[in-house]
Amino acid sequence: MTNPMPAPEVEYSDPLDDIRERDEAMPREASSIELKGLRKQFGKDTVALDGVDLTIEAGEFFTLLGPSGCGKTTLLRILAGLEDPDGGKLLIGGKDVTDIPPHRRSVNTVFQSYALFPHLSVRDNLAFGLRMRGESAVERQRKVAEVADFIQLGSLVERRVDQLSGGQRQRIALARALVCEPNVLLLDEPLSALDAGLRGQLQVELQRIQKRLGMTFVFVTHDQDEAMVMSDRIAVLDSGIIQQVGTPSEVYEHPVNAFVARFMGHDNLFAIQRSADDWVDTDLGRLQLDPAQQRVEQQGWLLIRPETLELGIEVPPGYNRLEGTVRERLYRGSRIEYRLDINGATLMAVASNLGQRLHAVGDRVTVSVCPEDLVRVAA
Repeated sequence: MTNPMPAPEVEYSDPLDDIRERDEAMPREASSIELKGLRKQFGKDTVALDGVDLTIEAGEFFTLLGPSGCGKTTLLRILAGLEDPDGGKLLIGGKDVTDIPPHRRSVNTVFQSYALFPHLSVRDNLAFGLRMRGESAVERQRKVAEVADFIQLGSLVERRVDQLSGGQRQRIALARALVCEPNVLLLDEPLSALDAGLRGQLQVELQRIQKRLGMTFVFVTHDQDEAMVMSDRIAVLDSGIIQQVGTPSEVYEHPVNAFVARFMGHDNLFAIQRSADDWVDTDLGRLQLDPAQQRVEQQGWLLIRPETLELGIEVPPGYNRLEGTVRERLYRGSRIEYRLDINGATLMAVASNLGQRLHAVGDRVTVSVCPEDLVRVAA
């Protein structure tokens, strides 16, 4: 009987090593973007962009947010070189590229439709841009394998695109944009055609990829929740004008005007009838404010975020107290939404579902809100 061969030594490595290797292999260079007085008009009457000034930092996940027709897609197309501005300047990485054609900018775009070739394999789709740039077959093969591994597409590279799911196609479109190693990646509502569950997964995946690459991402969407989940900063646009730029918390919690407040989903906006440094009169009655709040003009608005309201009998010291009636209750699983009648005005309140007794339609309720949570908003 022969002696068994000794078992080979097994080397244990950090499970993150392969991720680090992929990270080191992928491009890390990022470019800043500066827009200076950018203008664009279609025809005689349609002003798409009206003197836009904006700076996007290198390596930032920046989102252009707004309703249809606000100018966000026009702005993205100008960044890509697919539209020419009528005035102003565009700088990428400190270089004026206003008149530079698309193929000479280190910018790639992921379109809403993905713009893939359905009759080609995943591998050929990924290699298309490299082939157009004249890169050798060996170099194309290396870069395609690298990006496929990075986006975890290795098992799909020989399949045809028309055999894949929507989520897989989205990842292929992203990989095709990344394989050409741009300094800026533009994303034109690439998740809008996906179902809610898959969209949520890919939001997280896109954010992780951007952080690992350190690349500048400019993302266009009309979905407020999507913008807040993914972005370092957000620019809210309306009628070709940037209304506000800030972090997701700044834009949501402290909108600069009524348009931004409404677009961010706030229903509790009440016209200010009279005001002083530490109080305002609205349809809800007189409410005490934090005196440190910045004053706005007399005809401004008061914003009350639904999640800051507390429903119950006990009112903490220093809080505003309101009395009202439950007119509607919406059960949403993790939270309960109430629409309350307060002096004839409708106030929306949101409570976390912690297993407490739910207020029924018709119940009289006490509502309390901290003065620091009341926000003056310009008209």
